[in-house]
Amino acid sequence: MTEAHETDVIVIGGGTGGYSTALRAASLGLKVVLVERDKVGGTCLHRGCVPSKAMLHAAELVDGIAEARERWGVKATLESVDWPALVATRDDIVSRNHKGVEGHLSHAGVEVVRGSARLTGARSVQVEGGGGGAFTARRGIVLATGSRPRTLPGLPPDGSRVVTSDDALFAPGLPASVLVLGGGAIGVEYASFHRSMGAEVTLIEAADRLVPLEDADVSRHLTRGLKKRGIDVRVGARLLDVTVLDDGVRADVRTSRGETSTVEAARLLVAVGRAPVTDGLGLAAAGLATDERGFVVPADWSRLETAVAGIHVLGDLLPSPSLGLAHASFAEGLLVAETLAGLGSPPVDYAAVPRVTYSSPQTASVGLSEAEARGRDHDVVVNTMPLTAVAKGMVHGQGGVVKVVAARGGQVLGVHLVGPHVSEMIAESQLIVGWDAEPADVARHIHAHPTLSEAVGETFLTLAGRALHQR
Repeated sequence: MTEAHETDVIVIGGGTGGYSTALRAASLGLKVVLVERDKVGGTCLHRGCVPSKAMLHAAELVDGIAEARERWGVKATLESVDWPALVATRDDIVSRNHKGVEGHLSHAGVEVVRGSARLTGARSVQVEGGGGGAFTARRGIVLATGSRPRTLPGLPPDGSRVVTSDDALFAPGLPASVLVLGGGAIGVEYASFHRSMGAEVTLIEAADRLVPLEDADVSRHLTRGLKKRGIDVRVGARLLDVTVLDDGVRADVRTSRGETSTVEAARLLVAVGRAPVTDGLGLAAAGLATDERGFVVPADWSRLETAVAGIHVLGDLLPSPSLGLAHASFAEGLLVAETLAGLGSPPVDYAAVPRVTYSSPQTASVGLSEAEARGRDHDVVVNTMPLTAVAKGMVHGQGGVVKVVAARGGQVLGVHLVGPHVSEMIAESQLIVGWDAEPADVARHIHAHPTLSEAVGETFLTLAGRALHQR
């Protein structure tokens, strides 16, 4: 019987949460084994955040050509999109990031083991395939196996006519039309991308508004912006039936009023959420189980430790209030690594984690929505300011809004942005909410003119009773 390889920490899963745990633990002097069945970097690097945002940047460039011609008198035309060249640039960005992560892990002394890990006890793991073998952990085990896209019953993805968010980027060519099912961040981003690339896009969401977890005003302004771009947005709508054709799909859609219509498209993109991956992980052997939705629930959220001492969980395996966002999993990885090293580490403040949708227009939020704040019995004051009320917003000409929710006479509870480049503006608001600032605290700081962020400053000036340009 082969002797088990002993280490301090075993991390199962090399995505953002897993590799950040490994890097931080190694920097604290712990001996770390990171087990990954595919490539380090996980979904975010290889199939999600990074490649999709690369594609959305290309889409922004395409949109800029139309804006230059139609708004600024620059007689530019789009000859065509060289899809293989676009894909090559995207893949180069992913490859360089991947090599960077591998380099960081190697430099930190993390042992990366290729294969599928299975728990055999509260401190032991068996790895099959690749660099397989038996491993034991002196300090603990970290579960970071991520998630996979949810699919529709009876409608398996085929990579061409029916695709999920994981394989949409790698489907062949640019379709002439797309039916996107799901109006969360992922569905909205893909709808936006395909519209920029010239596709006819229908976006269907079962809830009564897009990005239903965001503030209602964010949903309203986002929907307005997408419709203005020619996207057919249908909320409160459901798919009744889908037929896969030789050259696409045909779907029957029912609205909230009971009306039924048929939509034909070259591609159906299913973006109805993601499910945690725990199959084959051997949770029972370690005394663990998932909840009814498949998540591994921590017994101690301040340490992200399960009911079995020494086994920690993070990333997409966590239920709410975790957000399933890469940047949240970085913070979770730091927390877990520092906990395993015996250090005090502040728990993750999920209310202060920024949320971004990288569509056109973009959305970015942090903290409570107005409805959430009122639902928690806060006496709130709200101020909303259109981006076009400042000069730089007029320059961009894409509309948008800043909305601030604050406790009356107290701290800022939430900040919500819609418009161009707001993903780059949310960091300030993250600090405002995370540090429990009050409007007057923000109002004393000067924002550069002319910038889009100036609208954020003006919004707080008004709330602090020092209104300048806002009535």
